[in-house]
Amino acid sequence: MDRTRELKDIATGAGADCVGVADLEPFRGTLPSLSQHLIDDHSFALSLAVRLDDAVLSAITDHPTLEYAEHYRAVNGRLDAIAARIVSFIAGQGYHGVAVPASQILDETGLVGAISHKAVARVAGVGWQGKSLLIVHPRFGPRIRLATVLTNMPLVPDRPIRQRCGACAECSKACPAQAIRNVSAEEGYDSREQALYFDRCAAQTLKFKGLQGIGARICGVCVKACPFGGKRKKQA
Repeated sequence: MDRTRELKDIATGAGADCVGVADLEPFRGTLPSLSQHLIDDHSFALSLAVRLDDAVLSAITDHPTLEYAEHYRAVNGRLDAIAARIVSFIAGQGYHGVAVPASQILDETGLVGAISHKAVARVAGVGWQGKSLLIVHPRFGPRIRLATVLTNMPLVPDRPIRQRCGACAECSKACPAQAIRNVSAEEGYDSREQALYFDRCAAQTLKFKGLQGIGARICGVCVKACPFGGKRKKQA
């Protein structure tokens, strides 16, 4: 327990707004062949979350803004730096750690990364998987970015949170591609297609990537629309 708490304290001290620990056992045999080897020698994963700026998100209408694109890249960089700090500490303790970058795509066609940050974050109790497939933190909503650190260091895993979306359909109504099916799943979705018309989402983000100054497959509309993020009160 002390080792787990120490790792979480290091992560929050380095700038993470939320940290959870996931047992990797549910992921064995489920990852793409190009990344299955990543968990062969690891038992746990730390899910790292950094929240997005409310003011940047508030300017989004039906497409990503230049400010959001820059903020997206900056937060990804912060996450990668936090992950590197965690890996360095783990190595100093005599264990092995691997950082999975915040925004890494290994398969551009299927938009698949080495491991799903969202899937790890759900198992790690960072938040539940909302109808948009984004992780919804109880306080920050989906206004977070994620990174993952895999390790063989013995840790105490956290527990998943059941979905709390209920009858809310704000993300589905806001989606410019009409890609969100508005389907609930208390304990996570069996596939992306259960929650999304994924091809519509992929096509829309590719279109947005081509906008001047954007340069990334991002949107942000459903992130802004979620009431959980929008209801968060400012701290005095």
